[in-house]
Amino acid sequence: MHSDQNKVMDLSTAIRRFVNVGAHISIGGFTLNRNPMAAVYEIIRQRITGLHVYAHSNGQGVDELVGAGCVSRLEIAYAGSGRFAPTCIRFRKAVENRSLTVEDYSNYQMTLRFMAGSMGVPFLPTRSGLGTSIIDKWGFPAELRRTDPKIPNQKLVVMDNPLDGWGDAARVVLVPAINPDVTILHAQKADAQGTVRIEGLTFADVEQAKAARRLIVTCEELVAVDVLRAAPDQNQIPFFCVDAVVPVPWGAFPTACYRYYDYDPVYFNQYRQAAMDDERYRTYLEMFVYGVPDHQTLIEKVGPRRLDAIKADPRTGYAINLDRR
Repeated sequence: MHSDQNKVMDLSTAIRRFVNVGAHISIGGFTLNRNPMAAVYEIIRQRITGLHVYAHSNGQGVDELVGAGCVSRLEIAYAGSGRFAPTCIRFRKAVENRSLTVEDYSNYQMTLRFMAGSMGVPFLPTRSGLGTSIIDKWGFPAELRRTDPKIPNQKLVVMDNPLDGWGDAARVVLVPAINPDVTILHAQKADAQGTVRIEGLTFADVEQAKAARRLIVTCEELVAVDVLRAAPDQNQIPFFCVDAVVPVPWGAFPTACYRYYDYDPVYFNQYRQAAMDDERYRTYLEMFVYGVPDHQTLIEKVGPRRLDAIKADPRTGYAINLDRR
């Protein structure tokens, strides 16, 4: 891509252009932090189904995609939203009623899988998982693996150390690379060319970004190119990895975005109550997802009082007096 290309577009266009029915997608963030929620809601709103989703340790984003019936297969290390949902509620229900097929790896294994994808190698070795049931219990049946060329034919491979005694590892686990059709991240800042700055912990987002064939970045602020060039050591994702830049203030809400806002405990408590019951959850989707045309309308629906309560303190980067009960 040319460095002077303007990649800014609205969210509806970005999702329609890059996320298709049955696509393999990856979403960034970690449990209650920096989930690309505006994009998740837009996928649900566009009723895109049959998705094969990859995530590291995600929470609200995965749960709402699963709950809305958008996901058929999921590869993940952990799905939870802190004390509000130690295990994501709609995710758990979908596993229990067998409407969702899940393949689980350890947190470290998922990081290595994204890293392998970003490096352009088919796998990476690790000792993570040796001695655990992750090795033996496979969620994807062999037939599915044979019929879908985007899925490796084995979950992982345990083999003897091929370097014959070098180091202290007698055996290693080979975990397969992930190369999603599209990764979707939320960041604090990006410019029109696609250079991205994530403030605070990056989780596995950088590896997910570089592993993908296409990358959509939603951001709190669209800044001038010179702003990010002034401190290039603070940028994590180069412009040539990015296909769409979508400015969406509050784009991670109701999850947190470091230095901008905290997670919203009111939303999570209300969501938990809705998610526990199928009928209440359908009502929730109609009111807060299908019933609003875009993320900005959802934010207006939440209202300034609650938004003020979760605004980040400039010194700490999070809301210091927030009632998190």
